[in-house]
Parts: sequence; C-alpha cells; structure tokens
Amino acid sequence: MTTSDFKIIQNFLSQHCGIVLGDNKQYLVKNRLAGLLSIFDFSSFSELVNNIQMTGPMSLRLKTAVVDAMTTNETFWFRDDMQFHELKEKIFPEIFERKAGTVKVWSAACSSGQEPYTISMCAEDANKKIGKTRNVQIIGTDISETVLAEAKAAVYSELALSRGLDAQTKSRFFQKIHEGYKLNPTIAGKVRFQPFNLLKPFSVLGHFDIIFCRNVLIYFSDDVKRDILSRMVNSLEPGGYIFLSSTEAMPVAIKGLEPVRSGGVRYFKKVS
Repeated sequence: MTTSDFKIIQNFLSQHCGIVLGDNKQYLVKNRLAGLLSIFDFSSFSELVNNIQMTGPMSLRLKTAVVDAMTTNETFWFRDDMQFHELKEKIFPEIFERKAGTVKVWSAACSSGQEPYTISMCAEDANKKIGKTRNVQIIGTDISETVLAEAKAAVYSELALSRGLDAQTKSRFFQKIHEGYKLNPTIAGKVRFQPFNLLKPFSVLGHFDIIFCRNVLIYFSDDVKRDILSRMVNSLEPGGYIFLSSTEAMPVAIKGLEPVRSGGVRYFKKVS
C-alpha cells in the first residue's frame, strides 16, 4: 500500500463515516483491507483504491466492505456493568414513574447487538421490580449492515455469550439451538435494528428517553464528536439520559446536560 493509497482511504473514511485515522495507521489499514483484494479480485491496493473512487453497484459494495473492515466491532454483554445496574435499578424505574407511554432508547453504534439486548434485559428486570409491564422500545443502529444482520438473528456462540454473561442470565434469556444460543423473543422483541450513519441528521430516528453512545466517538475528530453529541442532546426528551463509556469525557462545549454521579458511575441528564 503506497502513501497515496493510504491518504485516499483516510479521506474516504473521514468523509463517509467520520472516522479519523492517524498517519501511523497505514499498517492497520493494510491488514484490515488485505482480505478484500481476493474477495473483489484486485491485484493490488492501488486497484482497490481506484475502484473505491468510482460509482456504480460494484463500487458501492466495495465501499460498504471497506467500512465494515475498518470499523471496530468490539462488544460484549453488560459492558461497563455498573452502568446497566444503574439503568435497571434507578433510571428505568424513575422514567416509568414520571412518564406515561412508551419509553424509547437508542443504542448508537450497536455492533452485533449485545448492548441493545443488554438494555432490553434491564428493562425486563425493571418491569419485574415494579410489578408492571411498561412498553420499552429500543433501536440499535450501526453503519455496518454486516454486524446488524448478526444482531437481527439474535443467535450467539458459546464464546460470544461467555463475554460478560453469567450462567444464570444465560439460562434465563437464551435457548440452545443447533447454530448456538437463541435469544428469548421477549427480549429480542423490544429491539429493532437500522443501518445509520452518525454523520446524517437524527430527525429520522425520533426522540429518546435514553441514549447509549459508547466507545464510538473516540474514532471521530473533536469537531465531529461535538456535533454528534450536540445533536444527540437535541434528540433527548427533557429529563432524558445519555451514557458515554466509563473512559470517555463529555466535551465542555456541550450544553443542556448536567452530570449525574450515582452507583459508582457517571452519566448525563438533559436539563428540562
């Protein structure tokens, strides 16, 4: 891969999905995209780069494949588990108490579904806690249609379940089938999935009571990060909540939020 090839890939990812790659990431790009050469029958990275700049069905498939290869889909169940404990024990009951109607949750950059399905499990337990059945709708979005197809199937391997899921939760919510473990329809039914690019307007998604936007903004420039978070605040209902990962900080430029420290975690509430 030449420096020129790398620069074109850099620009493509920045413009198409906001991912910013440092100049020291050429080796990473080469490794991630190497498999596409044989899939698309290219003889070199230069041929791949030439085709990514074209239009037409083949170029569109290639662009999608490049994004899939370059987006990191690291995820597991109950990641940052204290956040989910707070969600189940405090946030869902509080919203159930003050709001009539459906509670809406957005899991942004949801990868293969572990995060939104974990949220659904928390909603199920919160309903049991209050002794009622409140309707919770969760939308999981991701730019990669490949991982969304995995999420929609709601079937996971033994290895995938071992990442963050204890034996009791596994037995409660999954059934062994030939292909692996199938998620209980009660949990899966609260979640729908949709391909979505965080650079696009959020108005098509509606408004939410809770937004999870974790471990994705680290790939964006500071300006893009602020833009995404500002628009997420606008998509929150008054009194709604937004979660970043435990290692991420909310930019000081973001207005309309107040930090909440509870249960050993920090998250943010939209000021009414």
